[in-house]
Amino acid sequence: MLDLLLKGARIAGEADTREICVRDGRIAEPEPEARQVIDLGGALVTPALVEPHIHLDAVLTVGEPRHNLSGSLFEGIAIWAERVKQLSVDDVKRRVRTVLRWQLANGVQFVRSHVDVCDPELRAARALLELRQEIGDQMTLQLVAFPQQGIMSFDGGEDLMRRAVDMGVDVVGAIPHFELTREYGERSVKFAMALAADKGLRVDIHCDETDDDHSRFVEVMAAETIRLGMGGRVTASHTTAMHSYNAAYAYRLINNLKRAQMHMVTNPLDNSVLQGRFDGYPIRRGHTRVKELLAAGVNVCIGHDSVMDPWYPLGYGDPLQAAFVLAHYGQMSGHNELRTLIDMITFNPASALGLQDYGLLPGNRADLCAFAAPTEMDAIRLVAPRKLVLRAGKVVARTEPAHTTVVWDGREEAVDYLKPGWA
Repeated sequence: MLDLLLKGARIAGEADTREICVRDGRIAEPEPEARQVIDLGGALVTPALVEPHIHLDAVLTVGEPRHNLSGSLFEGIAIWAERVKQLSVDDVKRRVRTVLRWQLANGVQFVRSHVDVCDPELRAARALLELRQEIGDQMTLQLVAFPQQGIMSFDGGEDLMRRAVDMGVDVVGAIPHFELTREYGERSVKFAMALAADKGLRVDIHCDETDDDHSRFVEVMAAETIRLGMGGRVTASHTTAMHSYNAAYAYRLINNLKRAQMHMVTNPLDNSVLQGRFDGYPIRRGHTRVKELLAAGVNVCIGHDSVMDPWYPLGYGDPLQAAFVLAHYGQMSGHNELRTLIDMITFNPASALGLQDYGLLPGNRADLCAFAAPTEMDAIRLVAPRKLVLRAGKVVARTEPAHTTVVWDGREEAVDYLKPGWA
């Protein structure tokens, strides 16, 4: 007998609904009987959402110790350098627990978080490593050793990176464009990738997060990935300078990224407000070349990046909101492009994180997300709530969508933002 039968599930790209069967926490072949039956009524169902890029150690610190008045990346970094001095393990864990609950309610079950290691006491890293242990299998948390002030430019930066790896972080990071010199930036990339290769870890580097078209460290990443044989284990995050590269250079670079089998993460919420701050009109969009990368066969993911911190004062941990912004900001409003946006918060980041048993096929873990909408377009259009979230086949979150009425011609009537006739 099945543990759970989900009826009326609509799978992305399919016109008709189907049943999803669950036994022992995994998707199973159909059987006639189940201990529990839930009718989804035509709701869109995807695998659990995957957050490939967030800074959990900084969440919910907006206005502490002061607000970012310019809204710029560099003022945000300066404010965070002040806030880090007030960090404690309990402070970090308290804030992160709140946002992890928000993410789970939004269908996120797999999270890759960068954690600042430019702290001789490594308080944020210790906090998140402890929290990862405490949450167990409730969510899957990958941690990136992230040197916010640089590896070569921060006193003892190399040693702090090694210490963070020895403590148990999963991924090695860097921030080459923020190093004091071009030479430091190149050295930081090579150091991070050599450390990861030596320890058998993955790499995720904040790379070229600037409007400066001379910032070209992602080509160093591609070369090192090929040289070290790390294809499929390396992610470049942001790469906003790519927006400003000349077309000939961008063409060659994108082909090398494909050759290196690198993953890319774009962060539309933060970068739509942080980039282009030095421009007069026209103001550049300042994001990476998402369409060109996808067309070349490069795996591109959407990250949330920040939740109410010095860089981004908004957000509530929902990847669908980030996808909604990219639909506009990246001009991805074509019918097939809207479907691709859903892949960019599910299957694409699952590949970047190296997740196993992920998907909707029999045998995969039943980590699922049901939207209060029937199609990918409706889910994005409405930033639809997640009506049901399953972790290993068990319901871990529910949302009851709001019931809205208006008075029209003197009568109170329900407002339905979905297509007529959809339950």
